[in-house]
Amino acid sequence: MAPFLGALAVIVLAVIVVVLLNSFGGDGLSEDQRVGRAAVGQNDALQRENFGEYADYTCTAQRGTEADFLARQRDSVAKQGARYVDDVTAVHIEGDRATATVVYHFEHAPDAKVNTETAFVREDGEWRVCSSMGDSRP
Repeated sequence: MAPFLGALAVIVLAVIVVVLLNSFGGDGLSEDQRVGRAAVGQNDALQRENFGEYADYTCTAQRGTEADFLARQRDSVAKQGARYVDDVTAVHIEGDRATATVVYHFEHAPDAKVNTETAFVREDGEWRVCSSMGDSRP
C-alpha cells in the first residue's frame, strides 16, 4: 500500500506544480515579443487563409469580412507568392498602442526585403495588428 500512496503523492504534487506554473508563470515573453507574435501570427493566418485566426491577431477596426479577406489574399498570392515575415524590429510601446517595423519578403522576390511601419493595439489584453502590412493584407 505504501508504494501506491507514494506514487499518488508524487502525481498530486506534479499536478499542483503544473497548475501553479500555468496560473502564475505567464508565457515568458516580453511585451516587445508579444507585439512580434501578433505580426507573425497574423501573417501565418493570412497564408493559411484562416479568417478566424486572422481575426485573433487583427484589431477590430481592420478585420473586414471573410469574403474580402479571402479575395485579397488569393489575389496577392497569385501576383507575388506567399509572404514571409523575416523580422519585427524597432518596437515602441506607449500604453495600449505600439508601433514596429515589420520586415518581410514575398516568395517571388525573396531578396527584396520590405520594411513596413506597422501599428498595433492591445485589445482584450492581447496585441493585435492595426494597420496594413503591405499588399498582402486583406
